[in-house]
Amino acid sequence: MERNRFSDQVRRIVIKVGSRVLVDEQGRPDLENIESLVSEMAGLHSQGCEVVLVSSGAIAAGVQTLGWAERPSNLPDLQMAAAVGQSVLMNRYTIAFSAHSCTIGQVLLTHNDLNDRERHLNARNTILSMLRNRVVPIVNENDVVAVDEIRFGDNDVLASMVSTLVNSDLLILLTTSDGLYKVEDGVMKERIPILESITEDVVAMAQGKGSTWSSGGMASKLEAARSAVQSGTEVVIADGRTPGVLHKILEGEDVGTLIQVDNRARPMRARKKWIAFFHRPQGSIVVDDGAVKAICTRGNSLLPVGIDQIVGRFKVGSLVNIKSPEGETIARGITSYSFEDIEQIKGLRSSDILPILGERFYEEVIHRDNMVVLKKENTDG
Repeated sequence: MERNRFSDQVRRIVIKVGSRVLVDEQGRPDLENIESLVSEMAGLHSQGCEVVLVSSGAIAAGVQTLGWAERPSNLPDLQMAAAVGQSVLMNRYTIAFSAHSCTIGQVLLTHNDLNDRERHLNARNTILSMLRNRVVPIVNENDVVAVDEIRFGDNDVLASMVSTLVNSDLLILLTTSDGLYKVEDGVMKERIPILESITEDVVAMAQGKGSTWSSGGMASKLEAARSAVQSGTEVVIADGRTPGVLHKILEGEDVGTLIQVDNRARPMRARKKWIAFFHRPQGSIVVDDGAVKAICTRGNSLLPVGIDQIVGRFKVGSLVNIKSPEGETIARGITSYSFEDIEQIKGLRSSDILPILGERFYEEVIHRDNMVVLKKENTDG
């Protein structure tokens, strides 16, 4: 997708707004900027676009309502601030969107909601139903009960997952930086307008680790963007304080950083996306070069003969990373055997499983139907 064709091709957009865009330096809600962004989103909505808003700011709103001088660091106070701030934040959005005759609805999620297949589908169906009925979903993590989610990069990851969940055409991550900048010898240089891929060198250039009022940073956004583009959604990282930023992005203006999708990659089916992007890996299986080639070039299942090493302790049905001898994650999949069983059969033929384990439910450690390949080998020559 090219920037100058966004207005023609983008019909479903996920927009993530970070806390630092929504509050001032003292942590007070920046009502002027909130109303400006809502006005832009309402404008897209009136033009027929389906808009999903992933909004940070609940904890900051709660801190301000409670009269605290700064964001707390302990979990109970963070969760209390989120409980207080959610209603405050939604009230502000209700007033702002109502001024443009837009109906909104709140969707609170935890990672477990998207990890469990049935709840995953329920969340997807609910959001899609809202969009069909011209309701703007406002999504946030359910920080009041989600222990692991109030951490670095929480809503960046959530926005990427929601974008994949609803098959959005574009994910826009609004922050306080106009995209990613080149860094040389520790000095920030020019902005990078377009990224074809997110490599480790690119992530290393990321500046900033959040602030007093936010938990994310540029590195978090790049990791979230990498998952989104792998699932087929292009991403723009831009400054949410720039007047008319959403309009400028959709009109193809050179703002922020666009991370492109590899159009040569085959689109993933919904179940493959669920495997690849909605689970947390419980361990890793390191394979030999032959298995790397078999998986990446031929799409084969993972057999015990190609396994060199097990990292971590996991059960049957867990998601694990499949890594090359160099440590690169080449695929992800749901294992048919526990780590204890794999330790006994690694490096052996499938015919050896029965004599060693006393039973053989599967010939494959990870069947290709339960695997997503994240790296395709170059087969030229």
